[in-house]
Amino acid sequence: MERVPVLKIGDILLVSIQIDMEDQVALQLQEDLADKIVNTGCHGVIIDISALDIVDSFVGRTLATIASVSRVLDAETVVVGMRPAVAITLVELGLSLPGIRTALNVDLGIEMLASSRLTIEFDDEDDADPAAVPAS
Repeated sequence: MERVPVLKIGDILLVSIQIDMEDQVALQLQEDLADKIVNTGCHGVIIDISALDIVDSFVGRTLATIASVSRVLDAETVVVGMRPAVAITLVELGLSLPGIRTALNVDLGIEMLASSRLTIEFDDEDDADPAAVPAS
């Protein structure tokens, strides 16, 4: 069985799906990503599906599950490179892909993860000391 490689780039795991996503491959990717998130402590996952012509309902649900598992493990998921035909198919299948943010390409996905991480860090700093009053 083929496996989809998972690459670590800084604080992000990058998955570029270049093979047909058969059910068993999708399930293996789900397990591999969960393990990599835990082992690396990464806070972002980018899944590049630009090479996929078709996403069926099982693969769509698996992507949603990957995003849910990633979120529980403190990593945000962004799917990039979705073709218009794939987007139309997902909508027609009624798959809203909850918890998955999308971007047009990998660069925009990285920017999206970076900006959301900065927002979270600033929010955490504000919550760290509620008694702190800004100097006037």
